Amino acid sequence: MGIFDKFFGPKKETPKPSSPVVPPAPSEPVDPSKSADFIRVYDNYGRELFISRKEWRENVLRGNIDKAWENPDELYGMLLSALNDGFRSDILHAARQLHKIDSVPARGACLWGIVLMEEGRLDEAEQVFLDHTARHGEDGSVLVNLAKVYAKRDDQVKSGEILWRALEADPNQSNGMSWYESIHRERDGDEAGKNALIRVAALPRSWRAQLWLARLALQSRRLEEALTYYQNSLSHAGQPYPVDMLQQISGDLGNAGHLPEMIDLVTPHFDPAIHGILVGNNLIKSHLDLGQIDAARMILNQLYALKRPDWREPLSFWDTEIAKTRIDTDPVDAAALEVTMLTIEGPVWLRPDSAAAELFTAKTGEAPRITIVGSSAETATNSKATQRQLSDSIGRLSRALPLFLAEKLELCTTTRVRTLLPWLVSGNGGFVLSGVRWTNEEAASYSRQGENPSDYVIICHIKAQSEPWQIELSLVRSIDGKCIAELETAVDVGQLQASLPGLAGRVIATVVSETSADRLDESDYYLLPEQPHFPSYLLRLEQLLAVRCSAMEGVTQDFLSGERDIVDGNIQLCLGCPKSVSVRILLAQTLVNMKRARADIMSEYREKVFHLFKENPLPEPAQSVLQRIIKEVFGA
Repeated sequence: MGIFDKFFGPKKETPKPSSPVVPPAPSEPVDPSKSADFIRVYDNYGRELFISRKEWRENVLRGNIDKAWENPDELYGMLLSALNDGFRSDILHAARQLHKIDSVPARGACLWGIVLMEEGRLDEAEQVFLDHTARHGEDGSVLVNLAKVYAKRDDQVKSGEILWRALEADPNQSNGMSWYESIHRERDGDEAGKNALIRVAALPRSWRAQLWLARLALQSRRLEEALTYYQNSLSHAGQPYPVDMLQQISGDLGNAGHLPEMIDLVTPHFDPAIHGILVGNNLIKSHLDLGQIDAARMILNQLYALKRPDWREPLSFWDTEIAKTRIDTDPVDAAALEVTMLTIEGPVWLRPDSAAAELFTAKTGEAPRITIVGSSAETATNSKATQRQLSDSIGRLSRALPLFLAEKLELCTTTRVRTLLPWLVSGNGGFVLSGVRWTNEEAASYSRQGENPSDYVIICHIKAQSEPWQIELSLVRSIDGKCIAELETAVDVGQLQASLPGLAGRVIATVVSETSADRLDESDYYLLPEQPHFPSYLLRLEQLLAVRCSAMEGVTQDFLSGERDIVDGNIQLCLGCPKSVSVRILLAQTLVNMKRARADIMSEYREKVFHLFKENPLPEPAQSVLQRIIKEVFGA
């Protein structure tokens, strides 16, 4: 609730000496996002952070006020936010300063007067409002607050007189108009409340009361009457139209189910930079409900381009909903499905033609070749139906695990490794998740194909019917399909770092034991993220695979979803692992491929990425190599 809306609104027994003393149970960890004791802020990378109210008061608020002391616009915004966050007693001196210097006198008078009212200093508040009126004439917001002073003194007659004068000066104050309507409705009933709105609507320049009258018409199923009120309201309001005006029009029409009318009425006046997510939310939802996916996506992209970190969660939600809607409207013709195998040589983030490859020692001499295949999992549904769906945790792990094992074997042994992934060629393209494990013969056959046939194949299969999941690995000889080793481990999906690095170590030991491969010392540039960043690392591997696939010829833009979450997630991972060169290469390669798939969003990340490399430099020559890649991405 905003500061301008605030006016509307068993004893513990002492244990007996003979009683045993029971230590208190350990308290639950505090979730700062749900605690009033913390303030939510965002850093230069858009990361959500929480600062205790004490620390905010002592180390942030006072310093910010001092910096804005002579800047009325900055000072007003800061004080309004501080009031809404409950720091009224900390800004008394600053509110008085704003009143003295504000270039918008009514604004400074209202804020200072409201602070005085909340402090119980009614006489001083009254004098502030009277002095302003004497110097500058009648202002609607100042008079509304003066009316509140008299209401607090229980002088309802004088309060009502001043309130009407306030509406005559400015009939479109949300606070004053709603107060006026509620007085009459609570005293004489709903019809009196409506008549009060009609009186306000008759005032010159009035437009807000028409919105409320339109709401009443919609509640009585009189659409044409409501549309007339809306058109009348729009004709009286100055452009650009106020945010809350379009928010109420779109929200009321949407809730009433009049989606086409809402879109036709609001869209021509929607400016993303002005009306933002409050109106954009309603438009996106309406377009999706009508199956207008491209229109919803266009608005989403407009909102994303404004780079508001506080909008990330709702925008990510709509990103997912748009992707789901597109999948739901794209029927599956199982008979027409065509599947091929994609090949990833070495680590997914270290393409042989990348400049980053020069940071790692090239392999020489003969060494066994190994293919890794996955993309299979048994789930609790046991459904045999072919269906399209967004990637879920099972599908992502079925692809991320082979990619992770591939990089470990490539960088920690003398083997040369590739990963094979089934890919849907028909339609918009897509990954394939099979409910059946590859047979040894199938996997061996695929591993022998291509210019460089493999000597061995590792089959990865997940059993996810119940928790913990089970991962089964088989090392198979390619020439005859014979299984020469099997490994198995249980996986807690919420604690992947507890099992998968150890499993990779067992795979390396098995390959060295059962083949002619030897161990290699790990490169200093390969630093695997540890807890709590390892699960994010696996996700970014799978997402890089998706981004690489989205850049392939013939794959439509619809294949990839959550593009900005992918880039933001990589940046967050780099911040969590600032010394890891391999994690930074993962980001760089994601950006290289994202530019091919979604060049239109890259400008949103230029400043963040360059700041990352400046603030967290890597050792040379890695820093120079990666900066060269980044500059090519952003054209700098």
